[in-house]
Amino acid sequence: MKTYQQTFKVSTPGRSMINITDQVADIVLQATIVTGICCIFLHHTSASLIICENADPAVQTDMETFMHHIIPDNDPRYRHVAEGPDDMPAHLKASLLGSSVTLPIRNGRFALGIWQGIYLCEHRNYGGNRTLMITAWGE
Repeated sequence: MKTYQQTFKVSTPGRSMINITDQVADIVLQATIVTGICCIFLHHTSASLIICENADPAVQTDMETFMHHIIPDNDPRYRHVAEGPDDMPAHLKASLLGSSVTLPIRNGRFALGIWQGIYLCEHRNYGGNRTLMITAWGE
C-alpha cells in the first residue's frame, strides 16, 4: 500500500461555493493510486467541504439561500462576533456541513456520481486563502 499527501490553497471571493473537483482530481492523479481512498481536509472553521450536484448552478444558489435562512447573520443571541456579524454564522454552517470529504479512487480517478462535484463552501462575507490537505492511500 502507498500513501500520498499534498496541501494546496484555494482563494475564495467571499460567500460562495467553489467547485474544486478538477483541482483535487489533478492532485490525485499525481498519487498514481489505482484503487484506494482519498480524504480532503479543510484547515479552517468558517468554511466547509461538501459533495454537491454540479450540473445546475441554481443548486449552489439555493444551498446558500437555505443556509443563510436557517443561520442568519446579525443574530443578537450570538456572543462570538469579534470578527464581524458573519463570524459565528460561518462557524455554525461549517460545523453542520463538515471540514472533510472522503472519496473512493477507482482506476486512478475519483468514483464520483455523474452529477457530483467537490465544493469548498466559503461562509464568510470576505474571502481569503483556504488551505486544504489531500491524503490518498491505496494500491
